[in-house]
Amino acid sequence: MKTIAISGSLRENVGKRDAKELRYEGKVPAVLYGGKEQVHFAVTRTELNDAIYSPEANFIEITLDGKAVKAIIKDTQFHPLTDLLLHVDFLQLFDDKEITMEIPVKLAGTSPGVKMGGKLVQKLRKLRVKSLPKNMPQVVEVSISKLEVGNLFRVRDLEKGEYFVTNTPEDTIVSVGMSRALKQAENAAKGGK
Repeated sequence: MKTIAISGSLRENVGKRDAKELRYEGKVPAVLYGGKEQVHFAVTRTELNDAIYSPEANFIEITLDGKAVKAIIKDTQFHPLTDLLLHVDFLQLFDDKEITMEIPVKLAGTSPGVKMGGKLVQKLRKLRVKSLPKNMPQVVEVSISKLEVGNLFRVRDLEKGEYFVTNTPEDTIVSVGMSRALKQAENAAKGGK
């Protein structure tokens, strides 16, 4: 799992006025949960870009007052009109404590069904994965090299790893359906219209 380093400054005042002032200065108010007590701090908006707008799941190393803490982003709040980042919640990581994260799905291989003209439909782009931090995957790889037209790949079909996928086992991750062109060709072959 990739780690992104950011540095923050502890906040003396915690409140709406203080948060508004921080945002005006280009900073984002943040809270670190999971430790002995909550830690309120601020971080520059540009420093958070790599962590927030990344297609991958990442660990975050936050440096506060010279001390580094490993964490994950638990929640973000954006302005409803401007899409400006307003607030970030982090969850501190511990080597012996399991966490749950949304991990992206990466499709691997080439589907024979798609080569035949089938249509690949990816229903799940992320999966909820629970594991110890050291076992958390960067992506969950799904091989589509055996998917023929009409086949699908469910959560239960995933290989067991050092992590547990908490989605419903019956959830479809990816399927290969009939494309309109393939249906028309099949109907034409049968003599239909």
